[in-house]
Amino acid sequence: MKEWTKDIEINAPIDQVWKLFDGNLEDMQKIMPNVIENNLVKETEDKVGTIYRQKYREGKRVQEYDVETLEYQNEEDYKRVKVGFNLANVFEITAAYHLKKIDDNTTYFRYTTTNNPLKWFVKILVKLAGSDKVVVQFVERVKEVSEREAAVKE
Repeated sequence: MKEWTKDIEINAPIDQVWKLFDGNLEDMQKIMPNVIENNLVKETEDKVGTIYRQKYREGKRVQEYDVETLEYQNEEDYKRVKVGFNLANVFEITAAYHLKKIDDNTTYFRYTTTNNPLKWFVKILVKLAGSDKVVVQFVERVKEVSEREAAVKE
């Protein structure tokens, strides 16, 4: 299993950043534009165990999978959500988003993702793919979108 972690400071209030992860499809698409559907399948009271059926477009292909909330915390100064999903019975993927309030206009953001190949031949490819480029790009996109939206609200 491969794990990547990247963190960054964002010049935006914690709630501004959080809505990108805990909001509606339109908010989610600002940082994950390839997610074309995110429909609630099962909701739990504390959010852990909640399942969404997502559709993801890559080129002309659309993949559908269920995303389960594995961890959830929504406090005033600290927010965290961790989700997991199985992609085409080839990869088991988790994504964790941690937000910590530094002050009223600054948020610490940490993104951690894991990729566990389920097929032996894919394990070799994952071992060779060591780049964190996609993770870095995602964190920078979250920063850019959050800061742009915070500037609009001012």
